[in-house]
Amino acid sequence: QVQLVESGGGLVQPGGSLRLSCLISGSIFSFNDVGWYRQAPGKEREFLGMIFSTGPTKYADAVKARFTIYSDTEINTVYLHMNSLIPEDTAVYYCSARRDGSEYWGQGTQVTVSS
Repeated sequence: QVQLVESGGGLVQPGGSLRLSCLISGSIFSFNDVGWYRQAPGKEREFLGMIFSTGPTKYADAVKARFTIYSDTEINTVYLHMNSLIPEDTAVYYCSARRDGSEYWGQGTQVTVSS
């Protein structure tokens, strides 16, 4: 059974940085890609970016200047590094892995940007 576990969320001040982790129960290479999403209260889930198992990344225009996705394949972990955080970044952040037409999700980690 595929499991994804996000961690690293918390409270951060505006302008700060945070790195989220997505630990996957299996080799990253066994998936087509791993993506990051977020959902703020009262809003739809929003795509942030993704990393393909071959290495390339893709980002949503809204965050590509501030967010970076990378992976450590030795420990099956995908990271979302976020800079210059603003209150509007407050949300639950999720990672998702896809392969063979299936999509697997983690439970999410809360990020709150507030002074």
